[in-house]
Amino acid sequence: MSSAPFAVGLTGGIGSGKSTVADMFAARGASIVDTDVIAHGMTAPDGPAMPAIAAEFGAAFVDATGAMDRARMRELVFRDAGAKARLEAILHPRIRDAALAAAASAMVANPGSYVIYAVPLLIESGTWRARVTRVLAVDCDEQVQIARVMARNNLPEAQVRAIMAAQVSRAQRLAAADDVIVNNAGIEDLEAQVDRLHAFYQQLRCKFAGNFAE
Repeated sequence: MSSAPFAVGLTGGIGSGKSTVADMFAARGASIVDTDVIAHGMTAPDGPAMPAIAAEFGAAFVDATGAMDRARMRELVFRDAGAKARLEAILHPRIRDAALAAAASAMVANPGSYVIYAVPLLIESGTWRARVTRVLAVDCDEQVQIARVMARNNLPEAQVRAIMAAQVSRAQRLAAADDVIVNNAGIEDLEAQVDRLHAFYQQLRCKFAGNFAE
């Protein structure tokens, strides 16, 4: 379970605007625990996962700085499901433990807040659902999603579609969500949706805190 009595799991497909939404919640006082940031630290130069990655995949997957060679690893796991599973077996337990520790620290530092775990693969992982009280999905139209990723990452449409196909479908993500933010319009529309959910989550946080105290 989560380290906090009430916690939200934030997810969404590539280009949906998860980071923007997380930043908006943070500006309103929520404590954000970003598993992508944690994963990046795990695989940075001399990161805690690097010895296991080097032992499992070999020196070819470690770059000159001592970090994981992300491009090489991305190419491998994209075509080899076994390699993907081996990498996840190394990273996922470490990321989970670090995320729960970060949430516990956030609750001590900011006890009047609630935790949002930003987990891109929340639905795919299967285990995160049991650690959060509610799942919040950031959603947008497919063509909006494709256009954003093409512009942001300078990728051709076919490659963006391949990345999207490797994630759970939009329908699966929406079916698993308790709450949805639609990110098709501008910032003002997004802010209004975040305001509404932040107020709702604050109410739930107080309710869960009261039950937890009992």
